[in-house]
Formats: sequence, C-alpha cells, structure tokens
Amino acid sequence: MAEEHRFRAPRLCANNCGFFGSLAAQDLCPKCHRDLQMRELQASAAAAASSPYPAIISTPPSDLPLPVPSPTPAAAAAGGEVQLQRSAASAASQPNRCSTCRRRVGLTGFKCRCGLVYCGSHRYPEQHACGFDFKGYGREQIAKANPVIKASKLDKI
Repeated sequence: MAEEHRFRAPRLCANNCGFFGSLAAQDLCPKCHRDLQMRELQASAAAAASSPYPAIISTPPSDLPLPVPSPTPAAAAAGGEVQLQRSAASAASQPNRCSTCRRRVGLTGFKCRCGLVYCGSHRYPEQHACGFDFKGYGREQIAKANPVIKASKLDKI
C-alpha cells in the first residue's frame, strides 16, 4: 500500500488552474482549497443569519458594559469608604513608585516576590528587607516535585 502512494502520478488541480492538487485537499491546489473553505464558511454564516431563531450567545459582547450590582444599605451608609477602597484598589493595580525610596519607576519597575514594586537599586531582596521566605518556597517546590514513595506503592516481584 505504501508503494501505491510513493509512485502515484501527480494530478493537476480539479479547478484546472494549472497547479498540482493533493489528495488530502480533494485534488485541489492550496489556493483553490482555501477559496472553497471560505465559500463554505460564508454560506454557513449566511444560513445562520437567515435562521428564524437568533443564535444563543454564551458570553456578553465586549463592547457592552457589565451590570454593576446596586450597593447594599450598609454600603450606601458608608459611601465614602467604598470610594476610598476603589481608589486604593486602582492605585495598587498600577504601582509606579518604588516602595522603598518612592522614586517613580514607570515601566522599568521590578516586581518582587513579596508583591511590591522597586526601582533598580532596591530590586534585590537584601536592599529592601524582603519579607518573602525564599527557603520555605524552595522547600515547597522540591516537595511538590518529588513526592514521597512508600513501599506499598511499589509492585512486589
């Protein structure tokens, strides 16, 4: 069977465009096969558009804003605190100053594993008294990568 494919004579494209077609592409050249797929896609889209029932969309369109839940009475009474929390959250999402020297870092800031942003001179853990436990993190990673193998898990010979 492999010999049949090896000595198969090349066929021209079924659309007579002058190029060679492949068996996988229904004896069409790559350009004609791509055009055929585009025509089928457009035909299926036109059929879906002319359907009497609208298509069900599982996700909301990205250009429409998502509904915002109304505040509870307790949150309405503490309206100033809600605004303060929102502004603090937006400031935390866009840090642009070094947490040690308050120098503006912009896009060149370095985010440490402790979660804060530092300038080039305070980026190292020794320079900003980092509270992240590097040894403990390394031990956890090694423990995850190398699970304990007990004798009961091994097959007896």
